[in-house]
This record gives sequence, structure tokens and C-alpha cells, in this order.
Amino acid sequence: QDALVALHCCCLAVLVRSAPVPASTSAGMNQEFKQAVERSKTLVEKILRDIPTVHGATINTPGLTLDPSSQQANLQMMVKTLGIPAAPVLKQLSETFTLDLCVNRMSQGVNLHKDLLEAVSNKLTGLTDLTSDLRDLQTQIGKMQEQGHLSSAEQYQSPDLASHLNGDYEVQVADHLSLKQLLSFCHDLMRSLRQIATLQ
Repeated sequence: QDALVALHCCCLAVLVRSAPVPASTSAGMNQEFKQAVERSKTLVEKILRDIPTVHGATINTPGLTLDPSSQQANLQMMVKTLGIPAAPVLKQLSETFTLDLCVNRMSQGVNLHKDLLEAVSNKLTGLTDLTSDLRDLQTQIGKMQEQGHLSSAEQYQSPDLASHLNGDYEVQVADHLSLKQLLSFCHDLMRSLRQIATLQ
């Protein structure tokens, strides 16, 4: 009997050690939080569907396509010239990449691309619906932060794109780069939202 007790304790210890480390407390996973996650997923799906259409409607410069195989080498230099920041990095939830940090970076990323496209929209038509969807998405992510009692030390800094849009070419390239980066960010965002949706 002592041997069975010892074996039981050993098995419990193994289970505890092998259990995944929670990304954050689940106390905030209430119904309102879950609804905000689902609404965010719906909005991201819509944005992903709309980006190719918006790109086709607003870009008329040859060579600027969403096809990765046709990208021009000089566009990387234009990213620096225009001052377009890279999108925040989203990772799989873990002990070091917590729910707080993940949702905060979601918020930063959505804000970044909203601000970029709003700057471009002052020079170019056809971006209104997409920027409106990004504002709606930011609202839902804000609800996730509120309902989940989430906070992070990372702060958002708005880009200064408007001062670099001096000509039609700069406007076209800024539009293209912003939409292309938003497309990639939204794929990462969807993966994170799907993982968050599995939290209890």
C-alpha cells in the first residue's frame, strides 16, 4: 500500500510539472471578454478579405502588388524613408509572453495601421471603410483589456507618416506598404485571437 501511495504521489508530481504554464490569470475570462474576442475575430476576418480589394482599388503604380514574389528591393529603403514602424511582434502565449503583453501588442498594432492608413487617406480615397473597421477592432480589443483587467508597461507611439507624403509616389508606396504589413499582422493577430479563445 505504501508503494501505491508513493506511485500516486509520483504521478501527481509528473502531471504538475508537465502541465502548461497559464499565460495569465483566467479570472478575467468572463462572457464579455469572450464576446469581445469573437467580435475581434470576425473583424479581422473581414479586414483580411477586404485588404486585396482595397489594395487593387487604391494602388495604380506598376509593380506594387501583394504578391511576395514581385516585391521591389528598393521598397525596404522606402520603409525607412517614410518612417513606417514595423508591426509589433505577436507570439504564442507563454510564461514570458503573457496575455497582458499579447493584447497590449494587438492594440498597438491595430492603432499603428489605423494611424498609417488615416494619414494616407488624407491624400487618397478608398480607405475609409478599412480604417473604420480598424477603429471597431480597436474598440473590441479595448473591451478585452477592460474585461480581462489587462495592462502592460509598453506604450504606443503614433507614427509621423503624414510629413513624408510629399508626392503621389510616396503616397502610393505608403499605401502599399501599410496594407501589406497590415495583411501580415492580421494573420498573426488571428492566430493569437484563436489561442486566446481557448482560455478558460
